[in-house]
Amino acid sequence: MALPESLLITAEQLCDVLRKEAARFGAGSPTIRLQDVAFVEVTDPANSLPSYEGTWRNPQGIRCGSLTFNSDGSYYAEHDVLNPHPDKPAWFVESVTVWGRDGVVKAEPRLLAAV
Repeated sequence: MALPESLLITAEQLCDVLRKEAARFGAGSPTIRLQDVAFVEVTDPANSLPSYEGTWRNPQGIRCGSLTFNSDGSYYAEHDVLNPHPDKPAWFVESVTVWGRDGVVKAEPRLLAAV
């Protein structure tokens, strides 16, 4: 299913921020494209309004990212990076995440301690 037209600009913006964050943390030039997300419409149980959940899958069919638009106007996305942190050898970058609402987008890496 396709996203409603009203969400497409924000979805592209979120993909762009994910790409930049992933590249910043050692993922090279990751292929994070909106056209590769498979979306489904879900009903928010709190207010019965539609929300949209999308999933990226790698060539083996394993989930490697998600993009969610909630009925309250908030959004959240994540994408796997799976690289050592470029500046902190004691840390590993599991993924990058972005979230926000009303045009505000924040981003951060999800870190794990290196073993």
